[in-house]
Amino acid sequence: MLAPALVVAVDSVQGSASEKRFGRCCRLTRPSEYKLVFDGPYKSPGGVLAVRARKNGSDSARLGLVISKKSIKNAVGRNRIKRLTRESFRQHRARLAGLDVVVISRAGAGDVPNSKLFAILNRHWEALERWKKS
Repeated sequence: MLAPALVVAVDSVQGSASEKRFGRCCRLTRPSEYKLVFDGPYKSPGGVLAVRARKNGSDSARLGLVISKKSIKNAVGRNRIKRLTRESFRQHRARLAGLDVVVISRAGAGDVPNSKLFAILNRHWEALERWKKS
């Protein structure tokens, strides 16, 4: 006998489960999508993390990551940067609706503590929000 489907209750205060996830709809997946962002108008250098962006004409924000071995030697460090960037983006996704964003790591990003990385990303998201409104 098949098990009944699980029903997940969604608390309206915390938002829906789809808002909490970082699924395919929230990611840049094809090289052509990355190329459009790299050819786009917004560039924000910022020390250990740089951001490129463009308006995508939809109601959702999408994120692409370029975290290279050249900038962060070990896999643990690269994965930490990716995880923190995704989480920060997820928290600010509603404010960044309508944008495709690529975050690029620079040398030394693996040595920066988590709190400082969140602060750097927050500054980038605020700058993107101002640019989007202009």
